[in-house]
Amino acid sequence: MLTQNRAGSLVKNLSGECSYFSFSPAPLPPNPPIAFDEELISLLVSAHRKLVALNLISTNIPDMPLFISMYVRKEALMSAQIEGSQVTLDDLLNPNAYESTNINIKEVVNYVKAYEFALEKLNELPICNRLLKDTHYILMSGVRGCDKDPGEFRQSQNWIGDQGSTLKTASFIPPNKNDMHAALSDLEKYINSDDNLDVIIQAALIHYQFETIHPFLDGNGRVGRLLIILFFIQKGILSNPVLYISYFLKKNRMEYYDRLINVRKNGHFEEWIKFFLRAVSESAEDAMEKIKKLTKLHITNINKIRGTGLLKKNLTRLLVYLEMHPIINTQQTALDLNLAFSTTSSMIKALLDLKILVGSESQRNRIYYYHDYLEMLKDGTL
Repeated sequence: MLTQNRAGSLVKNLSGECSYFSFSPAPLPPNPPIAFDEELISLLVSAHRKLVALNLISTNIPDMPLFISMYVRKEALMSAQIEGSQVTLDDLLNPNAYESTNINIKEVVNYVKAYEFALEKLNELPICNRLLKDTHYILMSGVRGCDKDPGEFRQSQNWIGDQGSTLKTASFIPPNKNDMHAALSDLEKYINSDDNLDVIIQAALIHYQFETIHPFLDGNGRVGRLLIILFFIQKGILSNPVLYISYFLKKNRMEYYDRLINVRKNGHFEEWIKFFLRAVSESAEDAMEKIKKLTKLHITNINKIRGTGLLKKNLTRLLVYLEMHPIINTQQTALDLNLAFSTTSSMIKALLDLKILVGSESQRNRIYYYHDYLEMLKDGTL
């Protein structure tokens, strides 16, 4: 059994039949330092170029809050799907679906709320353990795992493994409680340090370290993936949360977990970093493509509305509303837009005639889809 490498060491806990080994991570940055070969440098240059381009395009498009709203929901959905959630984008956006009766939907809704809370809090304080705990509280409130101390770092030993595994059969045992607190303190300092490593490489190391510390009894993966975006925004490499990195991690789930494990077992930080750089690069490229397509769709449909000569002002309001609520019903839309039901119904009919909206088959509780918009957003979420 390998007991130590540059990533950390195994620590024996208890004695006799009850003994087990937990992993105590070494502080960041790694020692010996990261080795930069030609492949790693090339991937880093590509990731940087694409993140800069994404940030530029995200700060220059109109109605950025509308895009951010949808991007946050897409990232929330895919991050939940990595954990095994079966929720689809239609489930999440359907106005007739009630989170109170569908715990899977509520879990994703909680992630959106936690995401938005954390982004807002970054204006008041840097990334710190307090912020992580407060974010976790929102994430876990009223959903599966709500009995596992939401908003608090664990007070007991946890482990990772197949269903029914024990401390004896676990594939990985995170640091014990004392080592966990020491590691969290070190990580908080590192996040807010002036390390001369590249910001994207720092983000890779921070995500790995957080997942390895596994400080909560549940929800670590979702908080750890959110931490990536928070760090990029804190460092100024992104101005808006338009990078949905869970898109790549979900597609490459097994390699994602294998790379993390390989660091713990063998200290192979470089291979994990290369994987992370590919994740950033591909996710940024996909996000840019989506922004371009969504912007083009917006302009096309605005021009369709202008050509009608009817209800132009209200139809434009409805189109903007659709970009935040691409699945609607008449009653809720009328309430949200503060319009009469009959007026809203006429507006919806106008957009149906323009083929901007598509209606459901059911006449009862009928819902309408901003079909082309949804199809662009659905990519990677099924």
